[in-house]
Amino acid sequence: MDSSADDPEECQRSSSPTADSPVMYRNPSPPPETTDGEEKENTDAIGETVYSKHWLFSTLTRLIQMVTEHSEEDSENQMQLSDSDEEALCIVWDMAMDKDVAGLLQEFKATDILLGVISKSRCPRLTEICVGILGNIACFPESCLSLSQNEDLGAVLLLLLGDTDPPTLLETNRLLLTCLSQKDVSVLWLDRIKQQKSVKQHLCFIMSSSTNTDLLEKVGELVDKLFDLDEELMKSWITAQPSEEEDGEECRLDLVSCLVEAARQLRPESPNGLEVYLHVLQLLTTTDEGIQAFAVLDGPGKTVWDFVCEDVYQKNDPSVFLQEQKSLLILSLSVLQALYRCQDQWSRKGNISLHLIATILQVLQQHSVSHTEDEQLQTLAEIATEFFADICQQITRDTVADLVKNGLLTEKTCLTAAGSLDQGYKASLRHLQDMLSEADPQLADVMRKQFPD
Repeated sequence: MDSSADDPEECQRSSSPTADSPVMYRNPSPPPETTDGEEKENTDAIGETVYSKHWLFSTLTRLIQMVTEHSEEDSENQMQLSDSDEEALCIVWDMAMDKDVAGLLQEFKATDILLGVISKSRCPRLTEICVGILGNIACFPESCLSLSQNEDLGAVLLLLLGDTDPPTLLETNRLLLTCLSQKDVSVLWLDRIKQQKSVKQHLCFIMSSSTNTDLLEKVGELVDKLFDLDEELMKSWITAQPSEEEDGEECRLDLVSCLVEAARQLRPESPNGLEVYLHVLQLLTTTDEGIQAFAVLDGPGKTVWDFVCEDVYQKNDPSVFLQEQKSLLILSLSVLQALYRCQDQWSRKGNISLHLIATILQVLQQHSVSHTEDEQLQTLAEIATEFFADICQQITRDTVADLVKNGLLTEKTCLTAAGSLDQGYKASLRHLQDMLSEADPQLADVMRKQFPD
């Protein structure tokens, strides 16, 4: 899943939250173009915008003053933002979505200013806003390069992953994802993350404990991007064992279990988020290290198998279900097939889910009657066929009998399945025919007439 954002227009910019609730804040209007409302040439404007250079500089100066005063007066207590200061900073947050404004902020050394504020901040809302501004600045390649070269900022942002404030965590993850999506700086950030062992611990803790949908989605996207960019990093995270020197519950968190917990949390509300986590699990199955981790008896493999199996079968109209869930099914069946091949104890023979086989038969049936050149459906059918061939190599008479009894293996689906297996999976087809001969001789004869040995 390549979520690169080399084009600044595709960057996931953030803006100040909008709502009338006490938790959220309205999106304020930009500062006025002139003080007297008359139309006149405004040499103070930033590029082609109506924003004022003087106002922006004054706001940044006020920000420095505000944090400095609090540090000198009462550094232990949490700082409170006034409504006017918060509104002004939210304006800057939104302004930073403009390329000209982002460039001017860099000229004003905004990265250093915001870094200083974040380091001294005792106000979660202020930290969130500052990171959000940096996230918007990073959407533009030149600004992102300049920002990313700041070693101190890089270190602080990775430490912020251990923060306890969900909005701050959301903006931090968004900023890191934006930087990793820029080709010119992604290697720089990958190196930092590899060196900072706490990154994995912090992300695992969020995935295992948070109920914030937006945050879990963004963390999933970040992990997906990391693994997509660097296979060695992925291998190190899946094989990492807590050392004796490490303290705290976070160090003992298992990556796969955390991924499943986050996916389970997202399942009811966010199909897109669920898809991201399934893709991460699918990436893990593409490496020997991942397969070995899944294959361990009493390891995380069974947890993943049970979780993914829960949603693969739907009783509603198969054509509608497959059309809406193709991408999810591709990932689900890919993960399940990899697990099936590496684990005998809980996924093979009599333990194979009838609903899983039913889903595979639905996919094959729908593909056989489809008259569209749908690449996703074609990919799904190829995965389903290969997986069904694996299952049929060891399918039992009792399983076949249950499929027939429950109306899942009918003459129609049986012939469709046989037709799929006939193209390259003769051994699997013969074993299915043998088991069907014991479970339903009449149906087996129909199959053999259509597909003789």
